[in-house]
Amino acid sequence: MQHVVRSRIRALPDVPSAVAHGTARVRSLVNAEALGVLHRAARVLLDDLPELTDRLVAELRDQEPAYQAAIESDAADVWQEVHRSLRHSVNSLIDPRSSRDAARRCSWKIGAGRAEQGLPLDALLHAFRLGGAMVWQGLVEETARHHPDDVRLLVHVAADVWNFVDEHCTLVAEAYRQVERRLTWRRENRLRVMTAALLDGTTRIADLTEVSAALDLPEQGRYAVVLVDGPGSAYAGARTAAVLPGTRVVWHTGADVELGIVLLTGEEGPDGTLARLARDVAGPPGARIGISSAVDGLASVGDARRLAETALRACPEGGGTVLLDEHLPAALVVSAPALGTALADRVLGPLLRLDPSDRDLLLDTLAVWLDCEGSAQRASSRLYCHRNTVLNRLRRCEQLTGRSLARPADVVEISLALTARRLLRV
Repeated sequence: MQHVVRSRIRALPDVPSAVAHGTARVRSLVNAEALGVLHRAARVLLDDLPELTDRLVAELRDQEPAYQAAIESDAADVWQEVHRSLRHSVNSLIDPRSSRDAARRCSWKIGAGRAEQGLPLDALLHAFRLGGAMVWQGLVEETARHHPDDVRLLVHVAADVWNFVDEHCTLVAEAYRQVERRLTWRRENRLRVMTAALLDGTTRIADLTEVSAALDLPEQGRYAVVLVDGPGSAYAGARTAAVLPGTRVVWHTGADVELGIVLLTGEEGPDGTLARLARDVAGPPGARIGISSAVDGLASVGDARRLAETALRACPEGGGTVLLDEHLPAALVVSAPALGTALADRVLGPLLRLDPSDRDLLLDTLAVWLDCEGSAQRASSRLYCHRNTVLNRLRRCEQLTGRSLARPADVVEISLALTARRLLRV
């Protein structure tokens, strides 16, 4: 038992000392008798321990489905565990000082072992309380059978017996939870490592089946990767923002971005789900979201991550969502920044060397005109000026760059050069 069985009765204050001493002496004698009765009955229980073990195992099989499965799996192991626990419990009733540490080690080992095996904690605690009840019932029945007049004395040690049971239930629960936390951390860390390897493209082909089962992602599905970047509070809402109802997403926290592996399923098909993802996902203010093209199979998730990084680089600095498939020219520019810088300097160089106010006026006019699909009238409305003013600015741009806005090839060069200047800060 966890502690020496002792009297909990104390002399009350304001009682005359002679009466108090007399009362304490009587109660001390009563407790000594109670201990004698307890020890005598406990020794009998110790001799009958195999039968008590059989009864407890039978009760567990009938009352606890979790133990029923454990008994069917390895009945000998369960019997030995129950027997050891009961032996330490009964020995603690007889000699608590020398048995205390061994009893605690036994209970701790049972709690830790059953946590590793996945036995529910409620079932384990029920088993300990059921064992305590059987031990107490055995003490009472043994005393009543052979010394019926002494049954009343067991009342004085009942609290100690049940305190022992409660203490060991607490011990078992603590051991169980420690192991459970360790197992949870190990499982979560294993999933993190698997997810990181998928995103890095370093998962071995031989491991894909195991990874598929662990992450609950089909090995042959269609996938995209979502990257979310942003300052401060943008991360807090990133995972919520980049999830569509009914979409399976496995998230991973990178060094400076949130990464999501998206399984593209839905009635509209993988490509439709990808388009809906790009259309409906909007992160918190300041968040930048890059979405890759669709890829086939878990083995290609690493490729999707690299495509998502390209899409993220094409995102505006102020925030927004970019689906790579819808911004391929910008993706080309950011994929080869040296070439993009050279293109911007070659095409826009004469404009870039103007005074800042003049430079920005002409570049803004070009960008708005392109955004308005070459309509000077619509561009003038957005720029709050006359249509002829827009045309005059465009002619000046043509003169300075040596390119014609009526020639498609030149328009492509100017559009890419403007994109390079915006994304690469040329």
